[in-house]
Amino acid sequence: MDFRIFTEPQQGADYDDLLRVAQAAEAAGYDAFFRSDHYLAMGEASGEPGPTDAWLTLAGLSRETSRIRLGTLVSSATFRLPGPLAVSVAQVDRMSRGRVELGLGSGWFDAEHAAYGIPFPALGERFDRLAEQLEIITGLWGTPSGERYSFDGAHYTVTDSPALPKPVQQPRPPIVIGGRGKKRTPELAARYASEFNVPFSDVDTAAGQFERVDAACRAVDRDPAELVRSVAQIVCVGRDDAEVARRALTLGREVDELRANGLAGSPAEVVDRIGTWREKAGVTRLYLQVMDLADLDQIDLIASDVIGRL
Repeated sequence: MDFRIFTEPQQGADYDDLLRVAQAAEAAGYDAFFRSDHYLAMGEASGEPGPTDAWLTLAGLSRETSRIRLGTLVSSATFRLPGPLAVSVAQVDRMSRGRVELGLGSGWFDAEHAAYGIPFPALGERFDRLAEQLEIITGLWGTPSGERYSFDGAHYTVTDSPALPKPVQQPRPPIVIGGRGKKRTPELAARYASEFNVPFSDVDTAAGQFERVDAACRAVDRDPAELVRSVAQIVCVGRDDAEVARRALTLGREVDELRANGLAGSPAEVVDRIGTWREKAGVTRLYLQVMDLADLDQIDLIASDVIGRL
């Protein structure tokens, strides 16, 4: 089981906050540090000091960490053109010496698009654009050195590209696709993904979605075992009930609700819950959503008392 720290910096964090968490996660032995790719805070958070760009952040972290993997969960296809995104990810992969992963999705948060002047097409078009972006990005990375790449789609056209730079990881950096869409999402994952992620769902919902992805893989003659199964879950772990309650209060949520909808409680409780995920949904990777970026003690506690028991 891989364990990854997952952050939501649009809720209020600057680069130094993320650097502290990434370095703490690396020191504690986590497999990866991931961040969301959003430009606007959600809920009642002020979002101050303001959003940070995901790929600029990962570029900086790539030079200030040495082992931990880095990525997005997930970048939105509405935010960037596919050619420049392929360049950015390949560059950060080179800067990190091959530690980058690209999570890419269709985009969903219309308010952040309005707030920063980003076009927000209808859902069908967003998925069409996502499909073309995946084709272009993988096509650019997969074009042999010295050859040229072209693509003519409904939304993007690439003409006679030298398809540079190349990422360190070959044939390409891992691509993460996820969500609960029942048709196009599994189909895109079967074609392009190294990993499929189901965020913030219950075990039965996730297991059902993994079954759809498996069926989509078989439909294109791909072995479903090639895809890593992962989930994202909020964490609220404490050494005793008082510590759990204190952390839940900081999150503005109830302990019982967190126990029902996340990984919350004592280390022993969370170990049991992870066992259920592994048994019922075949999950081999967990993204642990850490909302309080000042609480490095929880990161260390999970590493020693949860991961250490697994």
